[in-house]
Amino acid sequence: MAGFLQMILAFRKYLIVVLVPLLFLPLPLVVPTKACREYLKDTNMLFIGGLLIAIAIENWHLHKRVALQVLLITGVRPALLLMGFMIVTAFLSMWISNTATTAMMVPIAQAVLEQLHRSEVDSSTAAQASENVNKAFELQEEPTKSDSSKEIKEKSNSLVLTVEEDIKSNENLLEENHKKLCKGMSLSICYSASIGGIATLTGTTPNLVLQGQVNQLYPDNGNVINFASWFSFACPTMIVLLVLAWIWLQILYLGFNFKNNFGCAGNDAAKAKEQRAYNIIKEERKKLGSMKFAEIAVLFLFILLVVLWFTRDPGFIPGSKSKIQPPPALLDWKTVHQKMPWNIVFLLGGGFALAKGSEESGLSAWLGSKLTPLQHIPHPAIAIVLCLLIATFTECTSNVATTTLFLPILASMAEAICLNPLYVMLPCTLSASLAFMLPVATPPNAIVFSYGQLKVIDMAKAGFILNILGVLTITLAINTWASSLFQLQTFPSWANKTGACL
Repeated sequence: MAGFLQMILAFRKYLIVVLVPLLFLPLPLVVPTKACREYLKDTNMLFIGGLLIAIAIENWHLHKRVALQVLLITGVRPALLLMGFMIVTAFLSMWISNTATTAMMVPIAQAVLEQLHRSEVDSSTAAQASENVNKAFELQEEPTKSDSSKEIKEKSNSLVLTVEEDIKSNENLLEENHKKLCKGMSLSICYSASIGGIATLTGTTPNLVLQGQVNQLYPDNGNVINFASWFSFACPTMIVLLVLAWIWLQILYLGFNFKNNFGCAGNDAAKAKEQRAYNIIKEERKKLGSMKFAEIAVLFLFILLVVLWFTRDPGFIPGSKSKIQPPPALLDWKTVHQKMPWNIVFLLGGGFALAKGSEESGLSAWLGSKLTPLQHIPHPAIAIVLCLLIATFTECTSNVATTTLFLPILASMAEAICLNPLYVMLPCTLSASLAFMLPVATPPNAIVFSYGQLKVIDMAKAGFILNILGVLTITLAINTWASSLFQLQTFPSWANKTGACL
């Protein structure tokens, strides 16, 4: 009881917001006592289960081991280093929170980049010194008997000035390239954290909001949104968008120079620089030591959980059930209490309660009916317009609030124009994760921005193009593989509540 009260006091600032539906929906008898049920739906428990395994992974530093191992495989050449950090960040973000992933990856990236820069400066200084020595020897050999001491002194002074200018110019060039690489790396981490979360149902909260809304609005949908179906749809979308983001950041901050970026034309000095940076990652990996029993146990449970998620209710075969006896606890309540984002759990429940109130009061249906003129617009155009709207909206508000607000309205609109609700709900859910332009848009953006290497204009410039690429990728997905996977070209019977769409 004391622990519960402590939790309530710790999150009292969120309770004012998330408990509003619980306090006020029963008053006008919109959703009497049923509002309480919305706070602990199956979706909420799925979310809590995913968070628990994520906390265990963080607690035993398993995510850091995976990150360092992948970086050792990809190497430290600019383009490959960028790709390695993006792959690791996106993969981790599929299973643990994007905030924790970003907070863990940024310091690793900073250490690697610092070593790369230091090695580059050292090798450049050594090369410059060698060149200057050669020039000095040439100057000593040049004078003849006819040369006066005054002429020799003038030549020496001229050489000194030239050397100083060369050194300063070279340092400025190295510093400029280092800043560009730091900006590109910082953006790659926060963008990959947001992109990776869309791949799995538990990767980011809007995905769970969608599942909860679909199950709430259409109870007879036959569990159309499950872990396997979502992964089949969203994972290819995530991969395409991640590749596009990698190419765009490479063009923007590295320049698309194949030889330089991939290290094909590297000299001995460049290889030595790469080896020093590689050794940093290797040293960090050694500090972790061999895998502990707890890490092995958490890894096993993580793999088991993913398998059970996939086979929970695949649709074509009965879902599997685990009969394994509970093992000794790998987590204590103190750790869970410290790291569990209860505010998001309650916010998710408050969103479901608010959506239920909108449905029961007729607000969603009324707003949806006002959008019926969209039926004269081609369906792909509707998807693009709505994705752009959501992507713009989510830059200023949380992705949870965005999906909670828009999904019931979009579902009612789709019913009004006899369009499969998933055709607009799926892309808009993914678009809520396209928060790439502003530091306040999402926690990963704020984390990388706090390191002081980025300006708002840097994030806005890179994020604007990436938002456009994201909307186009999602539109492509919804009209190709998602259309076959979810039968989006037909209006489902489970959505035909009034019988008006035949």
